[in-house]
Amino acid sequence: MAPIILAQELGKTYRSGKLEVPALRSVSFAVEPGEFVSIVGPSGSGKSTLFYILGGLTQATSGHISIEGVDFARLTDAERTTMRRHKISFIFQRFNLLPTLSAMGNIEIANEIANIGRPDAAALDRSLLDHLSELLGIAGRLEHRPNELSGGEQQRIAIARAMITRPAIVLADEPTGNLDTKNSDAVLRMLRTSSRELNQTVLMITHNPEAAQIADRILHMRDGEITHIENGKG
Repeated sequence: MAPIILAQELGKTYRSGKLEVPALRSVSFAVEPGEFVSIVGPSGSGKSTLFYILGGLTQATSGHISIEGVDFARLTDAERTTMRRHKISFIFQRFNLLPTLSAMGNIEIANEIANIGRPDAAALDRSLLDHLSELLGIAGRLEHRPNELSGGEQQRIAIARAMITRPAIVLADEPTGNLDTKNSDAVLRMLRTSSRELNQTVLMITHNPEAAQIADRILHMRDGEITHIENGKG
């Protein structure tokens, strides 16, 4: 089976005047379809830079990143946007909910955006929404606007928004960072279930070593490099 994500000798250098700051140094790895991978490491290790390159939000300085065999570097900005829209969903540390819409409205607009330009555009999957709402404990909060929700509730709405389109790849940046233990466990179980049942590929950045263990594999980063890879308990 061909990998859904293939990173080859990825490098990223940021420049400020004459100063060059390497954020990634020759990072290579492959991720199989449906695999759950955690990425861990201290602040400044390159996790976030890798996250943005994998999602096509920034380009590597060197090396290549391929999604389903397509090299991001060979795509135009418009083509990268289309791939993100149709293949990838993001769960950010900052929820990025639209304040004028209800939680339900935020979920609905994500589905509409994902279907732009698709000949097989699908209506909102109500059965999946019900399932996600139950798993995340948000069924009674869907008609509320973000300013009427707690930080933890906003995070769970953002996660439902990311998952509603059944993306092939989910990139999650500290998805449990604003949640208590009970809700963190629920989110991790939901991501694990989606990976298995929907064959979704999940890459999760986390500072929590216990959360990282839910994955199939754990990539440890330091100083812009992958120092070692271990098996998780997933």
